[in-house]
Amino acid sequence: MAELTLKSHRFRAEREADWRRLETLLARVEKGGARKLSRDQLVEMPVLYRQALSSLSVARAISLDAQLVAYLESLCTRAYFFVYGVRSRPLERLQAFFVREWPLAVRAVWRETLVSAGLFVLGAVLAYQLVRHDPDWFYGFIPKALAQGRDPTAATAALRDTLYPKLNAHEAFNVFATFLFTHNAQIALFSFALGFALCLPTAMLLLYNGCSLGALMAVFASRGLALNLSGWLLIHGVTEIFAVTLAGAAGFHIGWSVAFPGERRRVDAAVDAGRQAAAVMGGVVVMLFVAGLLEGFARQLVQNDIARLSIAAASAVVWGVYFYAPRPGLKP
Repeated sequence: MAELTLKSHRFRAEREADWRRLETLLARVEKGGARKLSRDQLVEMPVLYRQALSSLSVARAISLDAQLVAYLESLCTRAYFFVYGVRSRPLERLQAFFVREWPLAVRAVWRETLVSAGLFVLGAVLAYQLVRHDPDWFYGFIPKALAQGRDPTAATAALRDTLYPKLNAHEAFNVFATFLFTHNAQIALFSFALGFALCLPTAMLLLYNGCSLGALMAVFASRGLALNLSGWLLIHGVTEIFAVTLAGAAGFHIGWSVAFPGERRRVDAAVDAGRQAAAVMGGVVVMLFVAGLLEGFARQLVQNDIARLSIAAASAVVWGVYFYAPRPGLKP
């Protein structure tokens, strides 16, 4: 026992100065970040970390006292996160997400995005044709309780009035909150989450939402209000529909990976696809917030159809350029 104690004491005496030096540098970094270290100290850190790691390995091998081993384990863990961990600040991570990660993730699912958009358009065209042929089809796509007076039985003047509401700021905020936390959020989340079920529920949901839009457009078009409704919808709908389309694309991306994993295990394929889809969905949340602002405020303040359509066109250009325009540094 005396020999073991002597060995432990000698081991500590020969190396403790380096451990203390590493501990001092780590404490400085943890308080003020890597900028608190000089260039020489930054170079010194990996060397001290490897020495501490070697000491830990030896201490475990010769069964030195448990307190020393615990101290070295703690020291090496702290040093590991500095040497190998991500040290970017929150603002830097946020900038990297919007400048690079989100656009790259959206570009990577361009095939799924086309499929998602195609299903939405197919549903809209199908419902439009059915309702124009027989107005009773309208209630198969939009229940009367949800139509809020915008149905085939409404008078033309009443339909027009619903497109130009006069709301105060408080009422506009209520529209924004309802929009953001119920309808849009539910559609996007379901479109994404249901992709795990081999894509089929996602496809049905996108079709149904397209049908809702097509049915509504058919009613207003039959009264000569197609342009008016387009401005009312698209001022926020460009962003909203694009967000839902991307959510559906993220769901398709995961569902396709689960259905056809290739040489990988299905779990591994789902995990890999989930990382990319998660980046897409992180941005979809931002798009829904922007769409909520446009519906809750911009649509209430802007009552002119041309102005509404101009805002819709501008938002389409902004999103298109942001995601798909070639620019330096945006490569996988």
